[in-house]
Amino acid sequence: MEQYKDLNYNLPSGFDIELIPSEKRLESYLLDVIRTVFERYGFTPVETPAVERLEILQAKGNQGDNIIYGINPIVSSSEDDESKKEKNSRALKFDQTVPLAAYIARHLNDLVFPFARYQMDMVFRGERAKKGRYRQFRQCDIDVVGRQKLNILYDAQMPAIIAEIFSTINIGEFMIRINNKKILAGIFESIGVNKEEEIKLYIQIIDTLDKVGKAKVKQNLQAQGLSDSQSLQIIDFIEFKGSVTEILDFLQQKATEINNSDTFHKGVAELQSVINGIKELKVPTDKYCIDLSIARGLNYYTGTVYETTLINHESIGSICSGGRYENLVGIFAGEKMPGVGISIGLTRLLRKLLDNNLIDKMSATPAQVMVLNLQQELIGTYLEVSKKMRDGGINVLTEFDDIKLGKQLKKANKLGIPICLIIGAEEYKTKSCKMKILKTGEQLDVSIDNLVDEVNQKLLEI
Repeated sequence: MEQYKDLNYNLPSGFDIELIPSEKRLESYLLDVIRTVFERYGFTPVETPAVERLEILQAKGNQGDNIIYGINPIVSSSEDDESKKEKNSRALKFDQTVPLAAYIARHLNDLVFPFARYQMDMVFRGERAKKGRYRQFRQCDIDVVGRQKLNILYDAQMPAIIAEIFSTINIGEFMIRINNKKILAGIFESIGVNKEEEIKLYIQIIDTLDKVGKAKVKQNLQAQGLSDSQSLQIIDFIEFKGSVTEILDFLQQKATEINNSDTFHKGVAELQSVINGIKELKVPTDKYCIDLSIARGLNYYTGTVYETTLINHESIGSICSGGRYENLVGIFAGEKMPGVGISIGLTRLLRKLLDNNLIDKMSATPAQVMVLNLQQELIGTYLEVSKKMRDGGINVLTEFDDIKLGKQLKKANKLGIPICLIIGAEEYKTKSCKMKILKTGEQLDVSIDNLVDEVNQKLLEI
């Protein structure tokens, strides 16, 4: 057989997202959990193509221009001008939100609003590849989009969804940190900063607090024009800590002192409504908090913002984030379409969880039982027994090859199959089989007639 000795079959930088079977099964499990919770709250699945028109992806300004991957088909040099124009007008989507906006515009008359959708597609970003940062990765997003208005209770529902997902996955203690960007904008207005672009810049600086620390944030705020007194006021405000009730009381007191910012008052009222909704949804109180430093530096967030981190593993970063936006989705439909959403970067999260031993790989196969092959003459019996198991809801791998019993058992053990069924000449005569539990070495004689019930019972015990 010819071998391509000089062929480099390593994955391109940033695209090293291949998973071995035990990891891929874990990813499938996580996707199933996420999908189940999304659908439990009434979200419906959609999928958009990996390729969009370039003008669509650039519609939000230059936000994605530096990371967009263009599509350049390999064609002959004789291509005409129309072909050249077409090949330069397509690109790979870098997030799920811009494609969502285009999707809504295309299907506006077919959708019911508020429109609640989930999407778990691959996206592509031409960023500098490094450990934990990929150029292709799977994002699990939900968004609720309204026409002209969207009830604030949808904002309250997001932490309930986050809490349910990560409690089910059981990867340790986590905290959903909640804030409102109107509060941040309002506190800047209260100290005399009124230009929208300046406020956005200062909020982006605040968003770096966890990464660079208090001193650097203060330095950067002053470098952009704040006085020492102003920067200290901002830092003291965002560093205020306490229980949810204590922080809400602090904000209410602050609101009585601030007379020059309606934005601040609106933000406090919205946050109070969100917290009330979270309480009514019975989200455990140890799963969420108010964090006045959460800024979500992306400019399109306008209200509620969320970041979720694992307690004692904060270095992993946010495992789920999102927020409320007003003008992001309606850009193609030509009308106001406020929305709120969250996103889980599953590819990155899965690798971080595995690297930090916060989650275990699954077995390399979904098979729960392996029917061993002792005699080729009995292959028909092995197939019948396998069919009987599958009809009983049991996943079965049947060994077709005539190999030594020890090697078959080693194969089953390597694949993580817990039970092997052994049928030789004697078992064939008595219409029975030996059921071997690999973990303990236990071996039981079981009637073929009772096999499904016996196997199911043993699977429950293992």
